[in-house]
Amino acid sequence: MDNQITISKKRDNWIIRTLKSIGNFFKLACKNKKALAGFIIMAFFLFMVIVLVWVFPYDPTPDPLNIFAAPSAEHWFGTDELGRDLFRRMIAGSPSIISIAFLTGLFTVVFGVVIGMVAGLVGGIVDRFLNFCTNLFLTVPSFPIMLALAQILTITDTTLFALLLSIWGWAGLARAVRAQVISIKERDYIQICKVMNMSKAHIIFKELMPNIASYIIVNFIMIMRNAITSSVGIMMLGVVAYDHTNWGAMLNSAQAYIQNPNAIMFWLTPVMFIVLFQTGVILLSNGLDEVLNPRLREF
Repeated sequence: MDNQITISKKRDNWIIRTLKSIGNFFKLACKNKKALAGFIIMAFFLFMVIVLVWVFPYDPTPDPLNIFAAPSAEHWFGTDELGRDLFRRMIAGSPSIISIAFLTGLFTVVFGVVIGMVAGLVGGIVDRFLNFCTNLFLTVPSFPIMLALAQILTITDTTLFALLLSIWGWAGLARAVRAQVISIKERDYIQICKVMNMSKAHIIFKELMPNIASYIIVNFIMIMRNAITSSVGIMMLGVVAYDHTNWGAMLNSAQAYIQNPNAIMFWLTPVMFIVLFQTGVILLSNGLDEVLNPRLREF
């Protein structure tokens, strides 16, 4: 019974400390104007995915009588080449866009950090092998492989789509993490931990990770931004099933009507959403870098 009470208290204390750490982080981040602006913009897109997609359901049925209709109370951003509501079409595409961006960032960070950490910490033949694999993925062009994949399969699952994008994005992060780990593990406080026979887990999670956490978070956010533009190219190659609500696919379709004065909102709407999303990502990453990086932090 006493052991259960002790374990329960430790768990409660860990939860309290974690919540306090998260609260302190958000307080610190909100003091940075860039981070705050980025949070607000990203919160808007999250609100779009969770709430607006249900409030404004999208009807893909063509309406020939409303082709390229001007913005109005019924169609806030006008209509597309088939008379479909642009605002609702953008909202309908937001869940897949945000999911692809988030999952790509997550997979890339996991691959890059794990491989970079192992290579930097273990060294020797393991480091040489992982470094060879990293250089291979950095030098082999992805375009011919994507063309070959397009002839073999068509991906319809969002998770597999994100995994495909992350395969060609982890190598740069792994190399950077490896270099930082090699630099940090030679510092005095790491050597003291080794002399005191502290566990590898303590060295990794208590000493190494806090020193590279800001770099990992910033890279995660920037990878999300790059995933949106990369997903468009892969979709155009035919590796992934075409989705007409995808913002990049909309922009690609709008190129055929760019000289049509009635189609201004058709190409301007996806541009506005993509630019706003990427602006939010850049502001958030720069702001968090200033907050988490001791060399850039403002006191």
